[in-house]
Amino acid sequence: MKFTHSTRVQQPILLVDLLAGETELSKTIIKDCLNKGAVWLRRSKKKQQRVRRAKYQLKKQDQVTLYYDSEILAQPVPEPECIADEKRYSIWDKPAGLLSQGTQYGDHCSLLRLVEKHFGNREVFLVHRLDREASGLVLIAHDRTAAAKFSRLFGSSRTNSVEKWYQVTVLGIVGEIGQEVRIEQPLEEKPSCTIARVTAIDKTRERTTLSVRIMTGRYHQIRRHLSIIDHPVVGDYRYGKPTGDPLQLQACKLGFICPISGEKKSYSLESRF
Repeated sequence: MKFTHSTRVQQPILLVDLLAGETELSKTIIKDCLNKGAVWLRRSKKKQQRVRRAKYQLKKQDQVTLYYDSEILAQPVPEPECIADEKRYSIWDKPAGLLSQGTQYGDHCSLLRLVEKHFGNREVFLVHRLDREASGLVLIAHDRTAAAKFSRLFGSSRTNSVEKWYQVTVLGIVGEIGQEVRIEQPLEEKPSCTIARVTAIDKTRERTTLSVRIMTGRYHQIRRHLSIIDHPVVGDYRYGKPTGDPLQLQACKLGFICPISGEKKSYSLESRF
């Protein structure tokens, strides 16, 4: 079941009582919705925000919106792993199936929310994203200044500002071991560059494993570029074809000059496939 319920408060009331009285949901289900980030509050001219406390005291003219999706609320939550805690930022290994950030219908299945719960007393800011189906390294900032600095770094047009390496398995034989392919097909009418090097070949299954570096950061760049050269990522149902496999794309290495300390930083993961 999926629906949206929005209401304006007519008189002071507890949040859980308001939603229980205006929907067919039990208070237990409503509390689950609150805990998982599916309830939003707008007060006066302030920005709409998630609210999680069942006994939150609402005021007259508050605007409350419940975004209910039973499938999303029931989704299992794969656990991320903290690779490095650098205090003002941290590096995480995001598993496949986990969103980078939540949606209106909830944030319990998002890396950002799980990192927030992990540290408890730290702010969390998403600096860059990784597709839900993909796995690998993601950087989370823990204060606004750090977030701004890393956002500028990751958004820089300088080729070597951030090194992002991925391991990808694609359909078909791309070339011999060590062969490099450079893809510069524009995306969204913007210059885009992906460099892929053959690291392994499975002739029996007709698949190639690539070490991929992106020099720009366009939407679904790796998946789209590899599909353009007729070697879609294994498990890519959007730009490739069904194979019964999960998406074979892992962000395996991240390197940069830290904008806070000035130190050179590098983080890497072992291959999953």
